[in-house]
Order: sequence, then structure tokens, then C-alpha cells
Amino acid sequence: MPMVSVERLTKFYGPKRAVHDLNFEVEEGEIVGLLGLNGSGKTTVLRILSGTLLPTAGHVKIRGLDFLERPLEIRSLLGFLPETPPLYGEMTVRAYLSFVAELRGLTRREVMERLPVVEEETRIADVRDETISNLSFGYRQRVGIAQAIIHLPELLILDEPVSGLDPVQIVEMRQMIKAFRGNHTVLLSSHYLSEISQICDRILVIQDGEIVGQGTEEELAGQFAQKQRLTLEVRGEKGELFELLDSIGAVENVEVLQEEGKRISCALELVSDAREEISRALVEKGFGLLGLGRSEMELESIFMRLMERDGEGITKEEGITKGEGS
Repeated sequence: MPMVSVERLTKFYGPKRAVHDLNFEVEEGEIVGLLGLNGSGKTTVLRILSGTLLPTAGHVKIRGLDFLERPLEIRSLLGFLPETPPLYGEMTVRAYLSFVAELRGLTRREVMERLPVVEEETRIADVRDETISNLSFGYRQRVGIAQAIIHLPELLILDEPVSGLDPVQIVEMRQMIKAFRGNHTVLLSSHYLSEISQICDRILVIQDGEIVGQGTEEELAGQFAQKQRLTLEVRGEKGELFELLDSIGAVENVEVLQEEGKRISCALELVSDAREEISRALVEKGFGLLGLGRSEMELESIFMRLMERDGEGITKEEGITKGEGS
């Protein structure tokens, strides 16, 4: 049984259709990302899944329970961080988290057991006695996540958790969310391509309230790319490198991107996935293999094509960005 099951989900705000006929599932233990432009419907979907907004039509089931039939039982399974964290600025961090935990039904003993654990997981132990209004934006975001996990929810829903953070904070938030794997199923939204790519097991691409693509990076890439584009960084002789790559049948084209002494960066175009063969051949020939992976620009191009409107590609400035700290 999936953790989340969404069937024909639709939402109208008056005459405006925000979400139309969405169908998807999230399996237990997955970290799944909603990727889309600003205004694509991501926040509406997450608000419906969190129980803070009713759908116009369709069904949402959590652990097989229908939200419209068992809302209180389902809410006990959820932790939710909205785009603006629900904080009380006049309270200290620890007092606020204690308050939220008691609202969630934890006993006083359970609260005292959970507080130090949550403070450590979200890295706020050093500000637990500070007044929330005095905290930086990054720390307030962490407190927002702390309130979402204080009751150890099975499903954690995060709306734009890295929005507004600086590069260092983005890296820290990324590490924190990855560490939730195993304790929570996570569904998060973002318009930062790099964050969705690096954090999530699977991606749902949403545009104008509809899912236009879903799957892993490899599966999404496979919808468009007949050829793979990889970046390769090695230490060795350029002539020997080209001779080796020319001997591998799947390699169709090689372009040198940067060369500093014996350190060479290349872009490879492949007719099939030959990463294992390439890496093995390089190591056997004594090259220093410094990096081999899918081209980020290729992934960006694929997502832009998924979100084309009226035959014209969407630019990063319209909402999707590669993000910072990647």
C-alpha cells in the first residue's frame, strides 16, 4: 500500500483552475519532489495533502485512509512546513516546540524525550533558549521543520524548504532532509532544479496544474534523449585519453571543455549508457578518474522541454532555477 495515493485531484479558486485531474502515488520511505514554475500548482497540491485546503474534486488517501472520511486520524500521521513557517515570534524556540508537541498530543514525558532529539536533527540546539523573532531566516526555517517533525510523523510535507536561504544554508538544509530518509516519507516542492535533483528519489514535474512528467532523473531523461551527454574529468595524457575513448563503441563524440596540465574536462556524447565501461577502462589504463556524471545542462534542457508553453521554452528567469549551493 502506498503512503500517498492521489486520484483525479482537481482544485478551482472560483473560475480559475489551479490543479486538474492529478494522479500519483508516493511509496513509503521515498523522498519525492514536486518541480515546477512559480504558480504551477505545487503549493495547492501540498496544502490539499496536508489537510489545510479542501479539493474541488478527487481523492487523497494517506496509508489507505481517505482524507475526507478520516481527517483527524490522517493529520496525526502528517508533518507540514508551509512556505511561511507557522511560528510565534514572542516565544522561545524550546517553549514553542513544547507547545506544538502538546498540541500534537504528546505527553509531558514524551515532549521532554523528543525535544533534544529534534533540536539535534534540525541543528537548533544552540538557539533553543532564543526568542524566535530574534532568529535569522535560516534558523526560523529550521524551527519550522522542527515543529513539523516533533511528533515523528510518517509523512513529512515541505513547501519550498530552501527558498530564501543562502548557499551555505541550502547545503545544510539538503543534508538535513536527506537524513530524514528512514524515519519519514518526504514530499517536497521546489523550483530549484539542483535541489530536487540532489535530494529526491523521484520527481513529479507539474505545469499549469497538471503533471507533465514523473520518474527518476534517468526515466525523465529517457523520454527525450536518444543520446546521453556526460561530463568527464580525468588526470592523464590527452592523446591517450582520446585514443581510449575512441575505442569504446558507445562514445560518439568528445569535446574538451577545459585543460590544465594533465587535468582534462570533457563532454561526451553516447549512443547508450556506457558509464561503467568507461570508468573501468580509464582505471585500468591508469588514468586518475576525478568525475563522471550526467551533464547538468542536459537535465536542465529536459525539464525546460517538459514545461514548454505554446511551443516556446520556459526560461530560468520565469521560475525554474538551478539554485545555489549545488
